[in-house]
Amino acid sequence: MSSDQYHVNKSDKLKGVCYDIRGPVLREAHRLEDEGHRVIKLNIGNPAPFGFEAPEELLQDVISNLPESTGYCHSKGLFPARKAVMQYTQTKGIEGVTVDDVIIGNGVSELIVMAMQALLNSGDEVLLPAPDYPLWTASVRLSGGTPVHYLCDEQQDWQPSLEDIRAKVNKNTKALVIINPNNPTGANYEPAMLRELLQIARENNLIVFADEIYDKILYDGEEHTSIASMADDLLFITFNGLSKNYRAAGFRAGWMVISGAKHRAESYIEGLDMLASMRLCANVPSQHAIQTALGGYQSINDLVLPTGRLGRQRDLAWEMLDSIPGVSCVKPKSALYLFPKLDPKVFPFEDDEAFALDLLREEKVLIVQGTAFNWPDPDHFRVVFLPRVDDLEDSIGRIARYLDRARKK
Repeated sequence: MSSDQYHVNKSDKLKGVCYDIRGPVLREAHRLEDEGHRVIKLNIGNPAPFGFEAPEELLQDVISNLPESTGYCHSKGLFPARKAVMQYTQTKGIEGVTVDDVIIGNGVSELIVMAMQALLNSGDEVLLPAPDYPLWTASVRLSGGTPVHYLCDEQQDWQPSLEDIRAKVNKNTKALVIINPNNPTGANYEPAMLRELLQIARENNLIVFADEIYDKILYDGEEHTSIASMADDLLFITFNGLSKNYRAAGFRAGWMVISGAKHRAESYIEGLDMLASMRLCANVPSQHAIQTALGGYQSINDLVLPTGRLGRQRDLAWEMLDSIPGVSCVKPKSALYLFPKLDPKVFPFEDDEAFALDLLREEKVLIVQGTAFNWPDPDHFRVVFLPRVDDLEDSIGRIARYLDRARKK
């Protein structure tokens, strides 16, 4: 074979694996920026570029401990960091967690992949919400499993459809993923809903994976309940980290906590330990921020107040989007996102990625199409409300202008 006929192809394991939050639309945004255009980014929950700074005491702890952070640490993480996470689980009502049940990772993203790799064989199924955070779906596929999406009900504040979950669980289902508070919808699940989800998991011997990375970003007096605090007869893996609550996404400091029926999962836990050891350890310098973050002043509580920056920006973005003719939006109770719906009778888009690209090229506003979150229909999009008020007003005004032109006459 001649050299010009030789091609290096990606692995078959990557078939069906995608992460469109950083996909073709973002690449087009970069191209436009290279041409000199200013693009307003409403696409990713990265607090730092929008002026949300990590607490100063976190930075100082990392700086002061740098000289002692040049070597590997324990494969599960620094002891003080894991102890702080253990103590945090106690405040959330999760019982029976020891320091050894905590694994620190390079962000929750790494830990999700590890959790799936340690569990899944070919043909195993995992129940995931639709819409979901797409890394979950990608990780299931990459690990040889089959993602099965259960619908969340927009008419019920984006709560999971229990009927749909029950219809989709079968003998191949190994786990139930719960993203609460939810990205991209901003839903926060009530204890009654969590009890129903627990019962489904109990009836079908499912592991419960709880992604709770936004558990402190709550509005209007909402309270968050960790599902692992509600039972001890199931195996729970709970994920959290510094990225969102503490505006330290670049630190890549996340953790997962194993709780509940650990005695029924020795082999799986051994697999998690093996994978933690294979990557040697997580980023050491950033681990020094975990104890201070969890035990210090919770400045996020000020930001989410009605008078706080996140609270004001959420209200503004929701009011502006929901007032666009043909657009409706459930007001988020948590997190950093809105997931508005485009009335298909008004906007008969058949390809929402094409819509996002067209909006970007015409109005220089970057959003993420709803199907990127494994929503089945091309009638939603996600907006991040992290930009300051003037940029939100400008960008949502541009969205309204584009949709006015696109509206079915």
